[in-house]
Amino acid sequence: MTWASEASPAPALRPPARLENADALRGFALLGILMVNITYMASAYHGTGVEDPGFGGPLDQAARWVVTVLFEAKFFLLFSFLFGYGFTLQLASAERAGSSFTPRFLRRLTGLFTLGVLHAVVLFPGDILTTYALLGLLLLALHRIRLRTAVRLAVTLLALTATAYLLLACGLQLSGGSGIDQAAASAHAEAETAALRADGASVLSAHLRQLPQVAVLLVFFQAPAALAAFLLGLATGRARVLADIGAHPRVLRRLQCVGFTAGLAGGVMYAHASLLHPGGAYQVLALGVDVITAPLLAAGYAATVLRLAHGRHRRRVTLVFAPAGRMTLTNYLTQSLVCALLFTGYGTALVGRVPPPVIAVIALALFALQAAASRFWLARHRYGPVEWLLRAWTDLSPPRRKDLPTAQGPTDRARTHS
Repeated sequence: MTWASEASPAPALRPPARLENADALRGFALLGILMVNITYMASAYHGTGVEDPGFGGPLDQAARWVVTVLFEAKFFLLFSFLFGYGFTLQLASAERAGSSFTPRFLRRLTGLFTLGVLHAVVLFPGDILTTYALLGLLLLALHRIRLRTAVRLAVTLLALTATAYLLLACGLQLSGGSGIDQAAASAHAEAETAALRADGASVLSAHLRQLPQVAVLLVFFQAPAALAAFLLGLATGRARVLADIGAHPRVLRRLQCVGFTAGLAGGVMYAHASLLHPGGAYQVLALGVDVITAPLLAAGYAATVLRLAHGRHRRRVTLVFAPAGRMTLTNYLTQSLVCALLFTGYGTALVGRVPPPVIAVIALALFALQAAASRFWLARHRYGPVEWLLRAWTDLSPPRRKDLPTAQGPTDRARTHS
């Protein structure tokens, strides 16, 4: 997720088209994140290795496979890449303005961390903001490294993480480790479902119980990959690759070719292990493979969106995705709020009562509403509501009225990257 600098740059340094491309990519990533998060919020069985007994039909299975192969563990990498990319824009803005960058960035990270903690406890334990805030400290410490060093470090991080999973899989296999305890997992999921359907206090307690397990997942799976994506975004921003997408058609085509072959193959293996053989050495091995192949598929997605946003479909792509991408933080939190009202005791308590295909339709409908609402809001305001609050905290003062025009022209879009 990216909330980059807001200072007014020279058009030659930050052309509007580049920002529209990045915003479109960010909006697309937001849709992918929703497709994954909603599955966890709609069913306490998801991710446990046990199939929800109420939904085992062919369409239910197909929906689970589509989400697991195409979406899981892919789209947070796009968000992470854009976080690193946005960091370079913030840094460049501070240098142009002659202002101190580090204090502002640290305030921004504390703001993200605070929002993330509230989000994780109240709405959805699978929060990513706290992870980004903590990893942002490492990005700040490493931001002066050379471009090639950043890329090599990113590749090394992914390789070491994949190797660790491979060794763990070998250890499980040699020790005779098998799959999960189906009965215990089912009982746990059933109890969590009941808790999430109860009142608000019960929902909060369920979230707090889930946080330790989520923290382990974030530390050992998401955090290394996210940091690697940070570094790749940092290198991309420094090299100004996104400044002119039309200058790199061959690179984009190669990313699509590799991403949609190796990436999809890894996604299929990951889904096969997660859905059919959970808990054993095979699933751990598949996680290691996914660490390598998921970034490739994410790169394939990114290349596709960027090519579409630059080509003859540019207007359609940017109209659908860019406004939502400019209000990523507001939309991300709103997604969790809406899902919490739908699926937990905060509202209609539909957790465990909606089949997977319908869940996917709800996600698409919610994103469509957010895209329309974002266009409406940004026609009248420079920032999304939560982006405005984060900027006010970062600057220790609210944005001045003259920085909040009611119309968005090309120059305005060039200045806006919240």
